[in-house]
Amino acid sequence: MSVENEARPGPDGKLRCPWALSTPDYIAYHDDEWGRPVHGDSALYERLTLEGFQSGLSWLTILRKRSGFRRAFAGFDPAEVARFDEADVERLLADTSIVRNRAKIHAAVTNARALLRLQASDGGDALHHLVWSFAPEPDGRPAPRTLADVPAITPESTALAKALKKRGFVFVGPTTAYATMQAAGLVNDHLADCVARGG
Repeated sequence: MSVENEARPGPDGKLRCPWALSTPDYIAYHDDEWGRPVHGDSALYERLTLEGFQSGLSWLTILRKRSGFRRAFAGFDPAEVARFDEADVERLLADTSIVRNRAKIHAAVTNARALLRLQASDGGDALHHLVWSFAPEPDGRPAPRTLADVPAITPESTALAKALKKRGFVFVGPTTAYATMQAAGLVNDHLADCVARGG
């Protein structure tokens, strides 16, 4: 078992997940956001969108551009993003404050439109209710001891990805769905000895 995969002390001596220790940006995100429950359609739309943009990249890249993403995508207001047209796509492709990838930008717009349709059919906070319906039982599996114990996909994330795709969402495979579940607190993948795991 590699010690690199176990919880390690941060600058303050407290044990944390090892992925969080490379930069102050990561430590703050790890301690204050990752794994904490996120509710509401706009907030979950933001998480899904950013996890989609992260695909193939370091999360640190996304984290450091998050304010740029929020500005470029109208604060992740789905009603605003749903109105984006090809001129907006071209504008975003020229915006160095975000990750400039045409397929991912189109996915963000497509998903905003899918979210509005979902709300129209299922009511307010429809994405929230859909996503959280796939949250596993809190005690469904033991706390991970090392990073090797943290899955990349689960049956729940596979089912969530399928449900989102059925509703017209794109760029939401099982891995992206699981990363969203981790980020939005549907699962707690802080290592067992991590100070941020909680009770």
